[in-house]
Amino acid sequence: MLDQLFQYTTNGNISLTNALVTMLVAFVMGVIISLTYVKTAEKETYSPSFCYTLIIVPIVAAIIIMLVGSNLATAFSVSGAFALVRFRSEPGNPKNIAYIFATVAAGLACGVQCYLYAGIFTVFLCLVLVVLSKVHFGEKDIRYRKLKILVPEDLNFEGVFDDIIAKYALSSELIRIGTLDLGSVYELNYDVTLKKDTDSKKFIDEIRTRNGNLTVALYLKARKGEA
Repeated sequence: MLDQLFQYTTNGNISLTNALVTMLVAFVMGVIISLTYVKTAEKETYSPSFCYTLIIVPIVAAIIIMLVGSNLATAFSVSGAFALVRFRSEPGNPKNIAYIFATVAAGLACGVQCYLYAGIFTVFLCLVLVVLSKVHFGEKDIRYRKLKILVPEDLNFEGVFDDIIAKYALSSELIRIGTLDLGSVYELNYDVTLKKDTDSKKFIDEIRTRNGNLTVALYLKARKGEA
């Protein structure tokens, strides 16, 4: 009785052994895709919970295919809807949708027992994702910096450097104003995104002509969300 229960499936030809093999292969495909995500994800959008999701999704997709095997259209529709719901509930970088659909595709291939194609597809797509990440495909040459300017207490610094910063930076934000040396010097701290091929020396020299030749410093700045 128990054997008959395990041997029965919707399409009538999936045994317990085949089901276990299918889920195991789907698990392996999910692990490979998840490890690729770990290697290629940006720090500001990296999510440990998303790694678990990438492992579980192909197993779920494969199970759906096995349970609704007699109606592939229904199975694909349910799996696709599941992927869309999961993606829409995942905040962060939109390119994560590539990983979601990769796991669904791998799970669907495992569900119809095309294990070889599932492996080829997964390895190929992971290689593509790694290569695109390494070459920073689609990214602009943007340099994020911290700018520190010291100004004498008798200088009205409100807006005095705005035109110079706008000349060399795509964007800027004054994040802190403080005093040094018992209030004799003001310190302005900016987050700036420098334009491509900006000459840092000319940038600093122009600021020095307005701050009384006091200290001006540019520091490497991590992108938002990085340590």
